[in-house]
Amino acid sequence: MIVVTDASDYALGAVVSQVNDSGKHPIAFDCCKLLPAELNYEIHDKEFLGIVWALKRWRTFLLSLSDSFEVLKDHSSLQYLMSSKVLTCCQARWAEFLSEFYFSITYLPGRLAILTNALSHWDSVYPERGVGFISKNPQNTHQVLKQNEIKESRFFSIKVEVFSDLVDQIQKAV
Repeated sequence: MIVVTDASDYALGAVVSQVNDSGKHPIAFDCCKLLPAELNYEIHDKEFLGIVWALKRWRTFLLSLSDSFEVLKDHSSLQYLMSSKVLTCCQARWAEFLSEFYFSITYLPGRLAILTNALSHWDSVYPERGVGFISKNPQNTHQVLKQNEIKESRFFSIKVEVFSDLVDQIQKAV
């Protein structure tokens, strides 16, 4: 099992994928806006919060796994955070929560985490329209709102605005 998380200035995104012989298959994804206090966090703390948030979100499922799972991050310093001897109070609480899981953190270049980047850079979570994922990527500037859908699975329920090119990007990432 693989959990990929990402944090932007205003939001968190995460994807849980199952791995088999034919590759990775997303089974759950979610995103959320950061709270006003969380907006002031340093980027490494936002990335750490992304891991904590995702593991809380899918805690029951991830704790039921018989094997360890892997957390992929586009922020390489987080690989060493769990073994750090100097943590802030907040980081210490997060590390204590994470200690109940059996996982490893692996670096994943940001350009390879297309789906989580799209979730954490969703235009609607930014305070000013037009500064998120869609408008930062020139190939997506011509996107038109396609439809509103309710995506449901056993582990999540999320309402998303589906854009035609964004759907193509997600399918390519999977």
